[in-house]
Amino acid sequence: MSVPVRLIPFMARRIAWNPQRSFARFIMRISIGATAISVAVMIVAVSLVNGFQSAVSEKVFGFWGHVRIQERQAPRSLIAEEIPLYQNDSLIQQVRNDPNIQSIHPFATRYGVLKTKEDMEGLMIKGIGSESFPTELRSFLKQGQLPGRTDSGFSRDLLISQYTADRMRLSVNDSLLLYFLQADQAPRPKKIRIAGIYKTGIEQYDRLFAIGDLRLIQQLNGWAPEQIGGYELFLHDPKTIENTARNLFELDAFPQNWEPIPITRLIPSIFDWLALMDNTRSVLIGLMIAVALINLITCLLILVLERVRMIGTLKALGASDWRIQQLFLQQIGWILAIGISLGTVVGLGLLYIQQQTGWIRLPEEAYYIDKAAVKIVWGEIFAIIGGTALVSLLVAWIPSWLVRRIEPVKAIRFQ
Repeated sequence: MSVPVRLIPFMARRIAWNPQRSFARFIMRISIGATAISVAVMIVAVSLVNGFQSAVSEKVFGFWGHVRIQERQAPRSLIAEEIPLYQNDSLIQQVRNDPNIQSIHPFATRYGVLKTKEDMEGLMIKGIGSESFPTELRSFLKQGQLPGRTDSGFSRDLLISQYTADRMRLSVNDSLLLYFLQADQAPRPKKIRIAGIYKTGIEQYDRLFAIGDLRLIQQLNGWAPEQIGGYELFLHDPKTIENTARNLFELDAFPQNWEPIPITRLIPSIFDWLALMDNTRSVLIGLMIAVALINLITCLLILVLERVRMIGTLKALGASDWRIQQLFLQQIGWILAIGISLGTVVGLGLLYIQQQTGWIRLPEEAYYIDKAAVKIVWGEIFAIIGGTALVSLLVAWIPSWLVRRIEPVKAIRFQ
């Protein structure tokens, strides 16, 4: 006589969902909860890390672009005046033919001093040329507008940071003097107007930079209209920064004394910091998977030990070891199905609440953003769900093999 195949699923359901209170029922519910918590934590952690990396990177790229083209020179600080170069129209035409390049803007920088009747502040003035300012700058605008353009001469509009505005007690449309220092010459003041106030949240930028017209920098440096400090390139896909820089250097019109520089190399500290979060995310995911696996192994061991007499009886009735293993593996399958589903719903629900309310706040001076950003990558979510289920099922085989070591006679007498 053998145990009917259809009896195994019935017994698995009966053990798992026994309406009577039992230790096995209690352990299964704890296992479901632990699995749900592990999956929810992994989904939330991955999405928050992705969101943080994306939000901070977009701020850096929005202020500096993705790739810079400058005169080749020894490594220097990002906050330094450039060696002037002459605009190359044939190169620009080739650059604009690249479908991944969104826009290109000539720029130059110059140290200056803002002065009111009561206050004085030293800044790096970044002049941007071309027909319009990069659209990415608009995301930083808090008050007023971007500096205007003039058909002739240079614009006297300036965009200053919220930090500078607060320190110097300035508002939009206020006027003040901008001094530039010249070698062997007295400081040369220019009367300017505050067109707008920006805030990136990255303190070293907000403290040091103001944004104006490129022609102002050219006029102060005594440059020809064709001379600039370099070009800033904005890309459609930030992941192609390195490839784009290499492709630019290989263009026929690219001068050998120029250099395309990915912004990730100019500001390595921020991007190295962001890269470290990948390690933190991996460690957290590893810990959560370990918790889920230990929980499932413990649960299965308890279920097997609690049903030793039943296992012995089934073996005495002719049930194979594999059939009895299936009984317990089905219970693990239900734990995983319910736990993973519940954890996915909870995790995505928490992320949705964060997106809508921003209830998790961050100190902007330390993290560059004032609230936790969320970026859901569905491929990673499905990988968490599938990976957790697959690894858990594979590991669950280990304790299920205890069934094969149970002898019917001893098991029936087991107390």
